[in-house]
Amino acid sequence: MTEQAASALPGDAPAPVRRPTRKPLPVKFKIGVAIVIGYVLLGVLGPALSSADPDQSNILARLQAPSDENWLGTDPLGRDFLVRLLVAIRVDLPVAFLAAFCPMVIGTAVGALAGYFGRLPDMVVSRAADLVQAFPVYVFLLVLVFALGSGATSFIIAATAIAWVGYARLTRGEVLRLRSLEFVAAARVSGLPELRILATHVMPNALPQTLIYFMSDIVLMVLVLSSLSFLGVGIQPPTAEWGRMIAEGQPFLHSHWRLAVLPGLMLMLFGIALSLIADGLDDWYRA
Repeated sequence: MTEQAASALPGDAPAPVRRPTRKPLPVKFKIGVAIVIGYVLLGVLGPALSSADPDQSNILARLQAPSDENWLGTDPLGRDFLVRLLVAIRVDLPVAFLAAFCPMVIGTAVGALAGYFGRLPDMVVSRAADLVQAFPVYVFLLVLVFALGSGATSFIIAATAIAWVGYARLTRGEVLRLRSLEFVAAARVSGLPELRILATHVMPNALPQTLIYFMSDIVLMVLVLSSLSFLGVGIQPPTAEWGRMIAEGQPFLHSHWRLAVLPGLMLMLFGIALSLIADGLDDWYRA
């Protein structure tokens, strides 16, 4: 008698049912998270290692070489370059996060309503998205920033007014695909309200792609913020910001390369970290 038949005899305990387990998170996701955590710790704790004021100019100490007092030297205005490099984390990361988070919330909400209910909500959201996308993105962003004024708040508002479209279209497509599946039909037959079906059955399955896109969007936002600051219409001096620091160090690229290169490396490494997180999440959800 085979083992399978023996296990079916009366009185025998039922064999345990093996449930499929999701694969562990990829290594690249863990590396990306570790880098981002490192940035956060540097931004929170790094400036406390020195008593130097990151915004206080000292022309007599301008462009000094690295020393025991100033580990990365000073910038063209005599400010401690390392402290400013770390203080900039407190500016770039929160602003980029909010500039991606706000449009994610708005775009995901309106995209879900448009995709699930269709008809009038879908028509209104689609036409509004077409209107926003009719303008060149960067030109539209510059116009909004100029109209609202320079600064972090203006950038977040301008980014939200433009970037919600990507989230809305992504969520709409996912919800359109999910609402025709059997588990949604079963929820309707059970008598659940439509909004509850959308919130508890459809959205949990649609959000993973939105989260992956959100990670990539933070990279875009921190690059756009730095680009605007480099051009002089983003974060204004004397606030430390990586794009602004690159602009200030550009004239001294041959003699003091660190002033422009190190902020660029900080941007690059942060972008790589978030890209690793997004790619790792995508692999994990598809596993």
